[in-house]
Amino acid sequence: MALSLPAIMRTTAARLSALYFLLFALCAVLLVFYMTSLSARMLTGQTQQTINDEVLGLARAYQSGGLPRLVRVVEQRSRQPGANLYLIADVNGQILTGNVQSLAPGVLETDGWTTEPFSYRRFGEGELERQRNQASDPNGAQPGETEIQSEGEKGHNAIALVLRLPNQMIMLVGRDLGEPERFRAVVRRALMLALGMMGLGGLLIWFLVGRAALKRIDSVSEASRRIMGGDLTGRLPVTGAGDEFDRLSENLNTMLARIATLNEGLKQVSDNIAHDLKTPLTRLRNRAEATLSGKHKTTDYRQALEGTIAESDQLIKTFNAILMISRLEAGYSSESTSKVDLAAAVHDVVELYEPVAEEASVVLETAADGNFSVDGNRELIGQALSNIVDNAIKYSTDATEKPAVRVALQRVGHEIRLSVSDNGHGIPDDADRARATERFVRLEKSRSQPGSGLGLSLAKAIMTFHNGRLELLPANPGLSVIMSFPAREDH
Repeated sequence: MALSLPAIMRTTAARLSALYFLLFALCAVLLVFYMTSLSARMLTGQTQQTINDEVLGLARAYQSGGLPRLVRVVEQRSRQPGANLYLIADVNGQILTGNVQSLAPGVLETDGWTTEPFSYRRFGEGELERQRNQASDPNGAQPGETEIQSEGEKGHNAIALVLRLPNQMIMLVGRDLGEPERFRAVVRRALMLALGMMGLGGLLIWFLVGRAALKRIDSVSEASRRIMGGDLTGRLPVTGAGDEFDRLSENLNTMLARIATLNEGLKQVSDNIAHDLKTPLTRLRNRAEATLSGKHKTTDYRQALEGTIAESDQLIKTFNAILMISRLEAGYSSESTSKVDLAAAVHDVVELYEPVAEEASVVLETAADGNFSVDGNRELIGQALSNIVDNAIKYSTDATEKPAVRVALQRVGHEIRLSVSDNGHGIPDDADRARATERFVRLEKSRSQPGSGLGLSLAKAIMTFHNGRLELLPANPGLSVIMSFPAREDH
C-alpha cells in the first residue's frame, strides 16, 4: 500500500531513522570542527617550533658576525625554495632586506609572537600581479588603478616572531599559513564528504529496510482486519526470518489458535446444552405434568418430588462439570497447586471405590508404591482419577474373563504415568477413542450405564491444566487410560 511522505514521516520507523540521522549528523559536524581545529593547532605548534629553530640559528649568526653576517644569512635563506618569511627593518619600520615586500599595519610595532595571523605580500608579487592584470585587461588600465587594486588585496596569511636587535633594528621570522589552511580545507572536505556519504547511506538503508518493515506492518494490519472481520482461521504472516516481526506474529498466531479453540469449545458447550440437556429437562416436565394430572396419594407426590430433586441434582452436577471444564481449558482456576504425592492419591481413590468394585464383582488392583511427586492440585487430580476408575469399573463388567481394573504408577523419563486399565470390551476404533474425551460423547449405544459423558472430558481438562496428557490406548482386551504428568524436580 503506497504511503505519502507525510504519512511515512508519521511512522515510528521514519521517526527513528530521522532521529538517528540527526544524531549522526550532529556528531559528524562536531567531529569536523574538532579535527580541523586539532590539526590546525598541531600544524601551528610545528610552525612555531620551526620558527624558534630559525631564530636560534640567526641568533648564532648575529653573535658570530654581527649585523653584516645576519643580513647575509637572511638574504641567503630568503632566496631558498619554500623559504620562511625573513625581514630586517630599521627603527622606523622601513624594510631593509628579506623576502617580504609589505606587511599589514602594526605588525612590526609589537614584540614577540603575533597575536593573530597577519596578511603580507612576498617580494616581487606586486610586479607579477600587475603583469597578470595587464594581460587580462586588453584596454590597458592606468598604473595608479593597478597599484590601488593591488594594495587593496590582502595577500597571504602568516604568523611570525618579531624581535628587536641590540641596535634597535627589527627582525621578523615567520611562516606562511597556506599549508595549515590547505590541510584544514582538505580535512574539512574529507569529513563533509564522509558526512554526505553517511547521510546518503542512511537514506538508502531507511528506504530499503524501512520500506520492507512498512510492507510487513501493512500485511500484518491487513491480516488483522480480516481477523477482526470474523475470519478466525486467518493468521498473521510469518516470513521465516526469525526477527521481531516473526516472533510477534508467531505469538499472536498462537493466541489466535487458542482463541479459536476456546470459541469452538464454547460453541460445542452451547450445542451440547441445547441437545443433551433437553432430554432430562423434558423428563422433569413430563414427570411434573403426570403428577399434577389426576388424583394421587401423598406418597405419590412425595416420590415425584424426590425424583425431581434427584434429577435436578444430576443436572446441577452436569452444569458444574461443564463450568469446571471451561474454566480449566481457559487456563484459569482458583485452585491452588502444591506438591502432590500421586501414590497417596491413588490409594485414597482405590480405597473409596473398593466397595463399588466389590458390589459389581470387579477386582480392583493397585501397583503404586514409591515416590511419585508432581506439582498440581490434589482435589482435581483425585476427581480426574475417580472419573476414570468409575468408568473402568462400569465398562469392565461385560468382560469375558473375571472383570478386573488395575491402577498403576511408573516413571518414564521425565514423566510420571498413572494408568487405569480394565479387561472389558474397550474401544477398538481409533476415531472413537479420540471422540471419547469430547463433551457429552457416550459411545455406549444402549445408554444402559448412568452418566452424562463428561467424565473423560473433565479428566482431559484437568490434565491440560497440569501441563500433562490424557491418552486412551487399547489394553487387549479392554482399555487403558494413561495420565502423564511432568515429574516434579526437587532441589
